[in-house]
Amino acid sequence: MAVQVSAATAPAAPAAPARTVSARHFVRLKLRVMGNNFRGQGWRIAMFVGGALVGLWFAASGFFLFAAPGMTGNGRYAVLVAAAGGGLLVLGWLLLPLVFFGVDETLDPARFALLPLPRRTLVVGLFAAALVSVPVLAASIASLGLVLTAWALGGWSAGLVAVLGVLAGLLLCVAASRAVTSAFASMLRSRRVRDLAAVLLAVTAALLGPLQVFGLAALRQTDWNRLTGPASVLGWTPFGAPWTAGIDVAQGRVWAAPLKLLITVATIAALLAWWSRSLESAMVGSATAGRAPARREVGGGAVAQLFPRATAWVRRDRFGALVARDARYWWRDARRRANLITIAVVGIFVPVLVNVMGGDFASPENGGFTAAAGDSSPVVVTLSLLIVGIVASATLANQFGFDGSAYAANVVAGVPGRIELRARMTAFSLYVLPMLVLVAVVLSVLLSRPAWIGLMVGSLVATYGAGLAVNSFVSVLGAYSLPETSNPFGMNSGAGMAKGLLTLLAMVTTAVVGVPMVVAAALLGDAWLWLALPFGTAYGLGTALLGAYLAGDVLDRRQPELLATVTPRR
Repeated sequence: MAVQVSAATAPAAPAAPARTVSARHFVRLKLRVMGNNFRGQGWRIAMFVGGALVGLWFAASGFFLFAAPGMTGNGRYAVLVAAAGGGLLVLGWLLLPLVFFGVDETLDPARFALLPLPRRTLVVGLFAAALVSVPVLAASIASLGLVLTAWALGGWSAGLVAVLGVLAGLLLCVAASRAVTSAFASMLRSRRVRDLAAVLLAVTAALLGPLQVFGLAALRQTDWNRLTGPASVLGWTPFGAPWTAGIDVAQGRVWAAPLKLLITVATIAALLAWWSRSLESAMVGSATAGRAPARREVGGGAVAQLFPRATAWVRRDRFGALVARDARYWWRDARRRANLITIAVVGIFVPVLVNVMGGDFASPENGGFTAAAGDSSPVVVTLSLLIVGIVASATLANQFGFDGSAYAANVVAGVPGRIELRARMTAFSLYVLPMLVLVAVVLSVLLSRPAWIGLMVGSLVATYGAGLAVNSFVSVLGAYSLPETSNPFGMNSGAGMAKGLLTLLAMVTTAVVGVPMVVAAALLGDAWLWLALPFGTAYGLGTALLGAYLAGDVLDRRQPELLATVTPRR
């Protein structure tokens, strides 16, 4: 007779042994996600390969920089190169994640918020996965130059210590980036902070030219012997300790190497502990909601609240609404703000470089900054300000591309092209014209020529107005779509060449239209100092209005085609 056994009394099946999650699972997960992203996406593979090649180029440059003292057999500046180069490497790993947070989704702690994983497992796993990346590979190749230098100057023992120092330095870089990123994770997910990061990127990009000029000048005048002392002090901080340990052994300071490695290990442990404590807040986001900002009371009803304070003077009609909308966009859109910052930096840098610094910038025999201050002339000033006006107006060469598919609202509403272009010019000028006046005032003060303010303002306004007219046609006939991304420098595939050609065309045409200002400055002499302001203002305003009138007719005929062109394709 069969015996029936109830489910309650039946022996339980043996449970499957629990698998312990280790760091290798996180590494495999990252590699799996990377492989899935590349599957069937040839352009992603091409971008990855291109990024890897760029990273290897920087790695090779860093390798030869770090290896230079060893390759030349001169260890005089070995500590300076190791401390300064290594410190910049650590600083880069600290700051760049704050700007590019969220690029590597595998390393985002929020992805693991619902998984029953111990905090220690998460820290170790995410830390191991962070080591598998192109930046780490590039940093490893570059820092191997320090191993070569230590080996050449002090033999195998110094080289071995340098290897330990480089490995510790790489762990320090990754730990610093992960700890800082997690600590500020909730803040970095805020839209306002992301916009701030985009603005910082714009400032950095706009300052590359000025920084290059100042950097080259500083290199020519730097007394490197005086920097060895600060470099030695930097070598005892976490920024330089791991990179200078092998150099110390090579130069006979064997006792300093273990102390510097100990400083590095202690710093790594502190960063990982900080990361562990901030990991939960990084996963769940902001724990508390801040106090809501106070609302600004605006009289006049709901319509008046749509107009920013800068546009309070415009009429409450179709033209005024377009001006208010574009003025708000130029202030809130990170991509547009990036262009405004570039205009401000270029507007100050170019005239100062041409008129104040001249060709003898920072030369010791000419006294540095004051070399050409007294040699400037109205023609030179007008030429330099011509460049500023050209750059300022060239921002509108793809003004409809900023709108993207949102431009459909204007097409459906049947906004006339002339009103559209005049409103966009007005809104953009609310920000640019004060910048141009500021450039004229600053330059006149630096040149000690207060009587030239009228000449400068007139030249800037005339060139800027001519540029508005030219770029009105360019933006209607040569628009292109922009990617839907928070990166202000993001471009669709193939659009970079289009942007360069259109910008070059607009700048050359604007320069031709602005030539009368240069000719007048050369022929009229001192009389032009008084005539430049009224003539330049009338010339710029008249040219801009004429351009809006003519390009507006073209826009009326091309609205559907323009909308299709600027709409991003997925």
